[in-house]
Amino acid sequence: MYPSCCQKAYKFMSHTHSHNKSDESGRAFRLGISLNIAFVAIEVLFGVLSNSMALVADAGHNFSDIIALVLSWIAVILSQRKPTLKFTYGLRRSTILAALLNTILLIAAVAAILFETLHRINMPEQISSSQVIMVASIGIVINGFTAWLFIKGKKNDLNIRSAFIHFLADTLVSFGVVVAGIIMALTGITWIDSLVSLMIAAVIIYSAYRLFIDSVNLALDAVPDNIDILKVREYLQSLPEVDSFHDLHIWALSTTVSALTVHLTTNKQTDNTFISGIQRQLHEMFGIEHATIQVEYGDNYIDCENCN
Repeated sequence: MYPSCCQKAYKFMSHTHSHNKSDESGRAFRLGISLNIAFVAIEVLFGVLSNSMALVADAGHNFSDIIALVLSWIAVILSQRKPTLKFTYGLRRSTILAALLNTILLIAAVAAILFETLHRINMPEQISSSQVIMVASIGIVINGFTAWLFIKGKKNDLNIRSAFIHFLADTLVSFGVVVAGIIMALTGITWIDSLVSLMIAAVIIYSAYRLFIDSVNLALDAVPDNIDILKVREYLQSLPEVDSFHDLHIWALSTTVSALTVHLTTNKQTDNTFISGIQRQLHEMFGIEHATIQVEYGDNYIDCENCN
């Protein structure tokens, strides 16, 4: 039991993730996975028949994106499970783990592309530019549409944003393959195909780097990018009842849900209405869904300098 001076607030639950949004997300994942499985099969077939490393490289990257979509979808499903005695926050952090795994997949795809591209540079083969242009043009449509499926949720969810970035990059890559095919058709310069493969690798590396930094930050309990901790501090200090505060911590429970704990030293006795009002404001102003607040007043102040 907490001492009477310490008022602990229960977590403030927001029901922003409704069943409708969950169903919409599930449909986006299902449709995106189905379309890209079909497209990868087409790319591999025509890439082998046309001896195009650019198509095979893009197919390999698209296959890693399919796995990434599956992992992200599984993580979303797991994150919606109710808390248990073992996992008191539920499995929300599975979305952060999925983002980390997706980064590893991107890095593996880069390694495979670079290995095969260097091999083809030393052993050039005849490439059918017309088939390259046709298949890559289909890729622009498929990848662009898949990116569009996740455009709504990309702002506040790293898991969804990773899917969006994957397929936006793929759309640009497919466009690059089309350009390479046109250049090869007009000039007969086949090494352009390898050059595009290297450009594909560069695009993936950039995407992987950004995703890796963001996902590692969340895994290490960094303050989420969408929350300005300085503004949170300003808000707490502006409260007339608060003289000071300490042990302020903000971290991500998942790629969409944030939590906060803080000790407030007040100049007057307060009640649960005071705490619930702060919780409500933290949610409305900063999107913090779980806020635990300890209030310390007068001689009952507890030194928690070493508490975490």
